[in-house]
Amino acid sequence: MGEESWGAGDAVREPTAAEHAARDRVRARAEGMTHHEAAKALDAAEEAAGDLDAADEGTRAEVAEWRRITDQLYDHGGPYTVDADAFVQGELTARRNRQDAP
Repeated sequence: MGEESWGAGDAVREPTAAEHAARDRVRARAEGMTHHEAAKALDAAEEAAGDLDAADEGTRAEVAEWRRITDQLYDHGGPYTVDADAFVQGELTARRNRQDAP
């Protein structure tokens, strides 16, 4: 899929299959985690990744997703759940809409 224009010169790149898979793995692992647990997982992912500039797209997506979830949980107060993650729900809706488009 190429880039899609969303207006005012902003282009959105569709994530690759490797990026989707990495984010889905992180979300599955994060299910039920508290902020502190997610922060530990983020630290481990960053350590395993090493130099992110040299890392593959899946590794970069994994670290980015751990960062996003950890940030979300910072003032959430409860455990992570995909069902309560507005970003993920919006992303899933967009995927369904693209699949249903003619």
